[in-house]
Amino acid sequence: MPIYEYVCDDCDERYERIVMNGETKITCPKCSSAKSTIQLSVFAAPANGSKTSSSFSESSGGGCCGGACGCKN
Repeated sequence: MPIYEYVCDDCDERYERIVMNGETKITCPKCSSAKSTIQLSVFAAPANGSKTSSSFSESSGGGCCGGACGCKN
């Protein structure tokens, strides 16, 4: 289920919505307007490609989340 970011064309409120299908009606949570513009989403990525997941997990002692969840990389 993709999460889309929107900005309201009427009041400039920024918000996110999970969109199940193309028929989902999106309305602004602040003013209830149906006029919105979809925004480009920013996602996290490694700062450089020099570290691998195995070297990261060894140096930090527990993988992507510090080992609190018990994941094994």
